[in-house]
Amino acid sequence: MEPHDVPGLPPGVSDKLHAEGVTDLYPPQESAVKTGLTDGESLVASVPTASGKTLIAELAMLAAIERGETALYIVPLRALASEKQSEFKRWEEFGVDIGVSTGNYDSNGEWLASRDIIIATSEKVDSLIRNDAPWINQLGCVVADEVHLVNDRTRGPTLEVTLGKLRQRNNDLQVVALSATIGNADAIAKWLDASLVDTDWRPIELQIGVHYGNAITFSDDTQHRVPVGDGERQTPALVADTLAGDGEDDQGSTLVFVNSRRNAESAATRLREVTAPVLTDKEQASLAEVAASIRDVSDTETSDTLATCVEKGAAFHHAGLASEHRSLVEDAFRNRQLKCIAATPTLAAGVNTPSRRVIVRDWRRYDSEYGGMKPLDTLEVHQMMGRAGRPGLDPYGEAVLLAGDNETRDELFDRYIDTDLESVRSKLASEPALRTHVLATIATGFARSRTELLAFLEKTLYATQTNTNGRLKTVTDTVLEYLKRNDFITQDNETLSATGLGHTVSRLYLDPMSAATIIDGLQWTAENRAAQRDALQDNSVTQSVDAESFQPASELVDTANENTYQESNDTTVRYPTALGLYQLVCRTPDMYELYLKSGDKERFTQICYEREAELLGRTPSEYDDVRFESWLSALKTGRLLEDWADETSEDQITDRYGVGPGDIRGKVDTASWLLGAAEQLAGELGMKTKPIADARRRVEDGVKTELLDLVDVRGIGRKRARRLYTVGIEDSADLQTAEKETILRALRGRQKTAERILENAGRTDASMNGVDAAPKDSVDSDTDDEPNTRVSENATAEQTKTKQDRNIDNEDGSQAGLGDFSWSSSVVKWPLRMSMSLSQVSMRLKTQQMQQYRYSTLDILWVRSILSEPSSVQTALDVGIIILLGNAQSRFYYMLLVDVRLLKHSKWGSQLVLIVLRWSLMVVMNKKQRLPSKQICLTHLLMRFSDHTTLI
Repeated sequence: MEPHDVPGLPPGVSDKLHAEGVTDLYPPQESAVKTGLTDGESLVASVPTASGKTLIAELAMLAAIERGETALYIVPLRALASEKQSEFKRWEEFGVDIGVSTGNYDSNGEWLASRDIIIATSEKVDSLIRNDAPWINQLGCVVADEVHLVNDRTRGPTLEVTLGKLRQRNNDLQVVALSATIGNADAIAKWLDASLVDTDWRPIELQIGVHYGNAITFSDDTQHRVPVGDGERQTPALVADTLAGDGEDDQGSTLVFVNSRRNAESAATRLREVTAPVLTDKEQASLAEVAASIRDVSDTETSDTLATCVEKGAAFHHAGLASEHRSLVEDAFRNRQLKCIAATPTLAAGVNTPSRRVIVRDWRRYDSEYGGMKPLDTLEVHQMMGRAGRPGLDPYGEAVLLAGDNETRDELFDRYIDTDLESVRSKLASEPALRTHVLATIATGFARSRTELLAFLEKTLYATQTNTNGRLKTVTDTVLEYLKRNDFITQDNETLSATGLGHTVSRLYLDPMSAATIIDGLQWTAENRAAQRDALQDNSVTQSVDAESFQPASELVDTANENTYQESNDTTVRYPTALGLYQLVCRTPDMYELYLKSGDKERFTQICYEREAELLGRTPSEYDDVRFESWLSALKTGRLLEDWADETSEDQITDRYGVGPGDIRGKVDTASWLLGAAEQLAGELGMKTKPIADARRRVEDGVKTELLDLVDVRGIGRKRARRLYTVGIEDSADLQTAEKETILRALRGRQKTAERILENAGRTDASMNGVDAAPKDSVDSDTDDEPNTRVSENATAEQTKTKQDRNIDNEDGSQAGLGDFSWSSSVVKWPLRMSMSLSQVSMRLKTQQMQQYRYSTLDILWVRSILSEPSSVQTALDVGIIILLGNAQSRFYYMLLVDVRLLKHSKWGSQLVLIVLRWSLMVVMNKKQRLPSKQICLTHLLMRFSDHTTLI
């Protein structure tokens, strides 16, 4: 069948398809058209990957638009939504408007009413139904991509219920369900009252086999020799074989699926040594550009490792990467720039990344419920295998599993090759799945009684797959009792109705248990506010006494802003604190908590008791292992959010918590949504919302309170805001009056960026023509890793260089001896709000600025801030490096004097002092420096601080 033979399409569509090379429809596409696809008939298409499912969907949607209806395309992942938008854009020349909506679950998406094709995740569609989106009734065609994911415990129930509600609201709705090849596609078709196209046809041949020894044995008993040398791994040998191809100019690409993020990264690191030698000069240049873009996304070690791999033609892909990272990798692979990707199964979930060969290296994955390494489902492995073979680029596709012995080879054939396809089954009849959907069904009026509710549920896939509905009734009754107990619904005889609170919870797209957890925490806070504030005040006083009134420079900030939540010596303690709110939302089932790793339980138990007064609820007993560890996991996740809101760098957070950049952003997005929900719930209950709003805004932008106004200006993120604040620009009003040279210097001399920011801030004279930025060294000492705390307007670096500071430097420019420096009260009067992070010191070292760096009162202040609250022994090691790189013979004494004084009351003091002393002695031994006559010798220095002499 040719495109011109397809009925019901808008004029010109057939010609465009023909111009794109679609001269004949694939067999599955032709079968779909013959069942009435473009006439509005529902269809289930169960066909392999790369067999034309997307065009089936496009034909159905374009025909619906021609009938004057709106089409909805439901995707399982946000990343897939962007990909489909790019694919569908080619229809815009026919007047087709496309809209994408994947977030903001409490909106009704009115703007989407004018779109012809709407792309959204199933969760977003569910939320739009709850918020009564007006255009839902205009839908004529709904496409459900990857419908086999109804088998998924997390996403499946939402997709199942959403399709049921859409069909109930429009009896004539056309549903087109696209599925991988599954064992019970007929059951899906029966549930949706749809025709079925079920085939294993592919446009190119897919060969499936197992590599063992020195050859791949395929399902048809043919073999392909791929020798593995002594000490060599199978995967590199197979990747090299793919790159060699079957002849000249026949280079193939490879996808390697592994079972963990760490394995993906380590595999890519090894495989880059295989791909690098085959890269041409042109490919190297293009990959260098991709690597630069990857480094621009994030300043983490993961980002740098990925970029290094990409430069050599390989990459890794997993959920821990930022979405921008994943997009760059996927695009480079599709464009044939990258030769190999090592990935976790996230890449098999619908994203279009076909390759010549797919290697399923790891076919087992750790499962805590299983109690060990559990074999992957057959459907999941076949989804991975389906990525093999690129139509128009490859003559064939190969999917290879790896075996280390004969027994494993036989098992792999039995489990994944010579086996029937798996059937998908509904996961709806579980209490967590039903909680949110039962409340939403009642709140949106789909069911007004238990009888109507059960009648609706009997139309689900679950009901069609079970012989008895007893299980569904039992779970439904349990959920109804839970909702009534938490005042989300009321029951008057047979009538069920949602309360005001229940309507709010449903509209916010919260799991009712999440809402109950938040409400309990907020009510507990209100009831215990006075006692908790007193406890926080006591903690503040205790900390002050312990520190002998010694306050880190980073805490010497302006406390005039009422949004600031002080935990230092401020007599006004604000409650609840940000950490308390972060830990509260992390206790909900809607937040994926961080796991407690080895040593975490002891560490976070200590943090829990140190900051117990901030936590919004009663800490469970340590003897209740499950609840206590869950509490600590939520605290760990909350501390990550607190670090982010305190402007800790991504690199430090990833290292501290063992997560990736994508994990940070995922946690931040979820926390922002949950805090927004908590804010509305607090308003519903008549509670104060400002502390919640402040905590939400801080975590959204990753800034301290003083930067909130600046980050509201479009184009200013957390790093630019801190640099601007450092030079005295505190808010958007300052951007309209500040000297342009100052602004340009803070923005690293980027004129276009500065002009755009000034325009967004409302400044009329935004042009930077003729404005010169200072030399790079004097632009600022800040790096993108960790912003500085702002210098007070009356205490800038220039204003605080006192006469004594100038006298510290000798006439010859070398560092003054310790004897030339008197520890006087004037030196202890540190300038306010100045600190310098370790990452900034490291930046100085890397750029060789430290060789010319000369100590002054401000320099001592920086050291003081670095060491005042050390989080690990690594802090002292960095200080030791500074000492070793010092260019003056007495610098290490100068540092040591400050170090010991500062560390005297630190709980890490003992270890840190020892390490600082060790580094200092190394300087003496390695450089054989002559001790200056005016210096206090090492022994004398130790005796002055006798608390530590016993440690030597």
